[in-house]
Amino acid sequence: MTEVKYNWTKEEIAEIYHTPLLDLVYKAATIHRENKDYAEVQISSLISIKTGGCSEDCAYCPQAARYNTGVDVHAIMPKDEVIAAAEKAKAGGASRLCMGAAWREVRDNRDFDKVIDMVKAVNSLDMEVCCTLGMLTESQAQRLADAGLYAYNHNLDTSEEDYKRIITTRTYDERLQTLEHVRKAKITVCSGGIIGLGETVEDRISMLKTLSNLPKHPESVPINALVPVQGTPLADQPRVSVWDMVRMIATTRIIMPKTVVRLSAGRTEMSVVEQAFCFMAGANSIFAGEKLLTTPNPSFDTDMAMFELLGLSPRKAFKNGRPNEVKEVEVAG
Repeated sequence: MTEVKYNWTKEEIAEIYHTPLLDLVYKAATIHRENKDYAEVQISSLISIKTGGCSEDCAYCPQAARYNTGVDVHAIMPKDEVIAAAEKAKAGGASRLCMGAAWREVRDNRDFDKVIDMVKAVNSLDMEVCCTLGMLTESQAQRLADAGLYAYNHNLDTSEEDYKRIITTRTYDERLQTLEHVRKAKITVCSGGIIGLGETVEDRISMLKTLSNLPKHPESVPINALVPVQGTPLADQPRVSVWDMVRMIATTRIIMPKTVVRLSAGRTEMSVVEQAFCFMAGANSIFAGEKLLTTPNPSFDTDMAMFELLGLSPRKAFKNGRPNEVKEVEVAG
């Protein structure tokens, strides 16, 4: 069984990243088979429970209030609509529902009370519940944990060195603090990044170093390809190569062998063959459903047809136990 390391150097990660592509994929696939059921893929569905009007200046995001992207601002979604979306996602094969709100940080108000109720309701449907709500305090993380939250997503986006080019309204350390609060509350951590922002390969390696050197590896690491949106500062960024995605996924799989690696945004631009290469390289999670917050995404039916073709099967919910009773092998599951 592969040893799990928490002291990767940039040089070690760079050597892996720059391995000849087929050798890299072979190594990642071998490690994937040693540590997981390689044919099992966790399916998540992502819905926007509060859309647009965000005060942040993330250069890639259509929900930032300061950019004119055509995204309509919506108040927080009623709980019954969230439950209906969760039931539809579950029927489509999803075992996890992720709820995203375009907030800079969580505030202790009635909207947060509503989110707590949503978490309890979706949890009762026998689905894993994930939230991405911006920055959290320790007490807010604990409140989400008490409601049954399974995972919290808070991406690093890019390297610490590149961060201020992409976001100026919060710091890298603030992102890491939120991850600490989530971990302390015994909620599983979902944290990854985006490639195609105009970053260098060194930035990608630096971001992976930060994630792999956390006291415990994130249970889930999403690898996103930028989907450029008109009206944002990154609207004219060229589409990132699928081979860059494969390299990122394979490198992540090798340095964090027990982590779930999610092939996230950008899948609509990929053929089935390209996605198959990502699964070969160690991806074992996807978002399914027509939208990722405000970005188009393949439908459940399209994905199920791909799963059948590739011999993949959806992972069941709570494979490693319920919230707050997640086994140490969760990172393995």
